[in-house]
Amino acid sequence: MDDHSLLAATREGDEAAFQEIVRRYRNQITNYVYRMIDDYDRAVDIAQETFVRVYMNMERYQATYSFSTYIYRIAHNLAITELRQRKRRRLIPLPTFFSDKDSEEVEVDLPDQGQVLADEAIIADERRQAVTTAIASLPEKYRAALVLCDLEEKSYEEISEVLGLPTGTVKSRINRARNLLKEKLRDIL
Repeated sequence: MDDHSLLAATREGDEAAFQEIVRRYRNQITNYVYRMIDDYDRAVDIAQETFVRVYMNMERYQATYSFSTYIYRIAHNLAITELRQRKRRRLIPLPTFFSDKDSEEVEVDLPDQGQVLADEAIIADERRQAVTTAIASLPEKYRAALVLCDLEEKSYEEISEVLGLPTGTVKSRINRARNLLKEKLRDIL
């Protein structure tokens, strides 16, 4: 069944149809949100919230639009809300757990797990982390377009619908995001 048929069946009370929708989109939505907010546990929560909103507002969905665009739009809005809330939250430093009673820092030796990683694996992991960090440091308007295009492999038209922007603006933002990434990663890679 296609997405529209599954939604119609869900409206009629077929729980298995909604479970199929969740199965189809769970990983994609979680990955997209994770790439936007760079916090896996929170991304899982936001993905679940996305499906709750789809279910609760099922009557609003218009079958004239692509369902994938609809669900990505909900996930995108929730991710942007999370990013904005993070900016508003005050950071409160926690006292270090590695200090003695006089608040003097104490050096702690962590036990060696006996695992030695190959140089290549370490380098690949550092590169992957550098790219992830660089993407996370992009302004959210560029990050969203870049993640949807290069990581989620959405078309310009789909991205345009998800972000509610003209296709030309989407192309411009993707180009700008790629250039910013090149600048950030020039020395590292």
